[in-house]
Amino acid sequence: MLIKTSFKPAWWLRNGHLQTLFPALLRRKTNVPQLWRERLVTPDGDFLDIDHCGTGTGPLVILLHGLTGSSDSGYIKGLQVVFLRQGWRSVVLNFRGCSGEPNNKARCYHSGETEDIHFVYETLRQREPNTPFAAIGFSLGGNVLLKWLGEQGGRLALSAAVAVSVPLLLNLCASKLDKGFSKLYRANLLDGLKTYMRLKLAHLERNGHHAEAEKIRRLGDCSKISSFWQYDDVVVAGLHGFKDVHDYYQRSSSRQFLQHIKVPTLVIQADDDPFMTPAVLPAIDELSAHVRLEITRGGGHVGFVAQHGLFKPRYWLEQRIPAFLGQYL
Repeated sequence: MLIKTSFKPAWWLRNGHLQTLFPALLRRKTNVPQLWRERLVTPDGDFLDIDHCGTGTGPLVILLHGLTGSSDSGYIKGLQVVFLRQGWRSVVLNFRGCSGEPNNKARCYHSGETEDIHFVYETLRQREPNTPFAAIGFSLGGNVLLKWLGEQGGRLALSAAVAVSVPLLLNLCASKLDKGFSKLYRANLLDGLKTYMRLKLAHLERNGHHAEAEKIRRLGDCSKISSFWQYDDVVVAGLHGFKDVHDYYQRSSSRQFLQHIKVPTLVIQADDDPFMTPAVLPAIDELSAHVRLEITRGGGHVGFVAQHGLFKPRYWLEQRIPAFLGQYL
């Protein structure tokens, strides 16, 4: 199903860049109560840190952050507070190396990596076989979520899902970030990824994981990488078994999985997202009957800042997402 929404951007944030930058740079820190961290040992001997919010027996929502994000991202914390007020618990999957401590493998996270979300889901589901579950993904996390939902089809005991600002076609999004003002986002994200890899290498060497460190050293000098095409070809494809960047983008783009989703799923995209072009969006016949695509007029990339009083921001996702999930939880 494809529909338009009633989202109206705040009048002082009328373009996609302002919508994207305002919450990323100026959003006030949200204090989230009842937080606790758990470390899970993965099947390959690595670890994942997941951050829980809330206790009790209420519904449980799994949250997936975006590229270079974490459980500390503003859009994550804002939703956790809203869920807590509604009596829902939440748990954030910090992708490998994103919890504040590098992971113990050369293996990283990427847009097509669905083994870790499935491992976390199965771990939590085994503990609570009867609890209503939902899942939310933002940007890269949204691509991971949609790909996972499509791969699993009807095998998941998941009540609903939401994906926001998803790079549905990775090749087009990588190219968009090579153009105009979007280059600034590319530079910032690539700097974060290079730091992530540098800290990981130092961590592996310091802790005696020499074979894993060697996998990273074999990638060569990554400091000169200046585009996602290069980074994904050298690092992502080099570490994760893809033939090259084209193979990675083709196999990992989530748009091809939309028709296989069996879980009620809301996909929210802004028509002015500076990370994408209109060609990224799917046609109606690419969506399964369980997928609802909402395209907002304005909103930027994981922005969606509406107005609440004069110059007071209201984060629309914190109303829209709970309203959708509430139909199923």
